[in-house]
This record gives sequence, C-alpha cells and structure tokens, in this order.
Amino acid sequence: MLAGTAGCNLQQDIDVELPVLPAQLVAECYLVPGQVPRLTVTETVPYLSTPEPSVPTDVTVVLTLPNGQQQQLSFRPGQDKLTQKAYTHIGRQPLVARPGDTFTLDVRDSKGRRVTGTATMPALVPLDTVEWKFNEKSGEERKAYVLSRFQDPAATANFYRFQIHNDSISKDPERDFELDDRLNNGQLITLGTSYRFSAGDTLLITLYHIDQPYYLFLQSVQDARNANGNPFAQPAAIRSTVQGGLGVFTVLSSDRRTVILK
Repeated sequence: MLAGTAGCNLQQDIDVELPVLPAQLVAECYLVPGQVPRLTVTETVPYLSTPEPSVPTDVTVVLTLPNGQQQQLSFRPGQDKLTQKAYTHIGRQPLVARPGDTFTLDVRDSKGRRVTGTATMPALVPLDTVEWKFNEKSGEERKAYVLSRFQDPAATANFYRFQIHNDSISKDPERDFELDDRLNNGQLITLGTSYRFSAGDTLLITLYHIDQPYYLFLQSVQDARNANGNPFAQPAAIRSTVQGGLGVFTVLSSDRRTVILK
C-alpha cells in the first residue's frame, strides 16, 4: 500500500488565464536644476510578453513652469551622457528651479490617454562630512568603510535617498537606499558602509532630499522587486506619483561629494 502511494504521480497542471488589461502610459521624469528637462514615455505590456519597451510615438508632453510658462518637450529619443539612461522627450533649455518651486507635467496621446503630475522642489540638505577609514589588513584585503553625515531639518518630516557610486553614476550604485527622519528628526544623521572599498577608489556620494510621493514610489518599487517570483510574498503594486497612468514625476534636490580614498 505504501509502495503504491509512493509511485503515484501527484503533479497536476493548471492553466491560469491572465486578464487582458488595456495598455497604460508610463511616464518617468526627474527634473534636475541646471539641466535640460528629459522624459521617458512608454506603455505597459502584458506580464508574460517579451521585456522590450513599447514606445508610443504620438505623445505630446507639456511642462508647466512655476511662473505659468509652458514648455513643450519634443520627441527626440536619445541617451543621457552622464547617466547613460535613455529618454524619449527633451526640452529646449536648462531648467531653473529653486526650493519651493512647483512644476506640472501633462502627457497625452492620440488615443485619449493622459498622464498628469505635480512636483515641488525640496530644500537642499547638504552633506556635512564624508570620511573613511581603512582596516589593518594588507594587499587585496585592505578595505575602507565610509561614513557620511548630514543635519536633518527639525521643522518638517523629511525623506531621503542616499547613493554611493564607484567611479561613475552611470554604473549601478554600491549603496542605494531610502530613509525618513521619524526616529532622527532634527538630529545629525550618520550613514555608514561596511569595509568594501579599496585604496584609490573614486566615490561619488549623493544625498537626495526627496518628497514623500517619490519616497513611497521608491519603496513600492523595491517591494515589487522582492515579491516578483516569490510564491510566499504578497503582491506589491507600484505607487505612482502621477495620475491617469503609471510612473514618477519629481524634482531632484541633491548634494554630491567626490572623494578619492587614500
């Protein structure tokens, strides 16, 4: 009886029909003071389709500046020389943005789809100090940790993104995480790493002071990545900062230090 049970085939194939959802516009726009505005517009594809971006070509993009002036971004696909990231639309002149300035984005296509968003530039929170220390080992085992400090403003709730790139921001960061000041409001905040950097490394250390919608977007993206392919994780939805579609629209306020470890 037991032998017969052990020889049974317990596998059962189940066909799961995935719902066919209409394609939505996806807008990704990070405004940077002093840089020409750039935007990437794609559209969603079915979950099991090939991972190739679907780029609509009939999209009109209008950016409204704080003074009410409207600037249309032209469809001229290219690649950012600094970050190596692709974009589909670009403006005409560098952006002038100051803390407290609010911008509005309007993206629409010939099918009647429309994505809108509003973003306000946060105040600059500068890095206070960046320092490092090597361990006592030699050769390839000699590594350094890095400590970065900044003063959190006490008057408001604040959200941050912290990154460390080695050599170039076009590469994946060595450190990349988000944090808020719920437990450190108004205090000097210290962020550290493990012993992971070598003598001669050129590090680009960036502190972004971000708004809460962008912070929640970043958190939801990380949750979705962790849940993808994990049968024990709860499905996670992306918390977009735009309306009418998916994506993010924000103004980056950042301080960056470049250090060479010696």
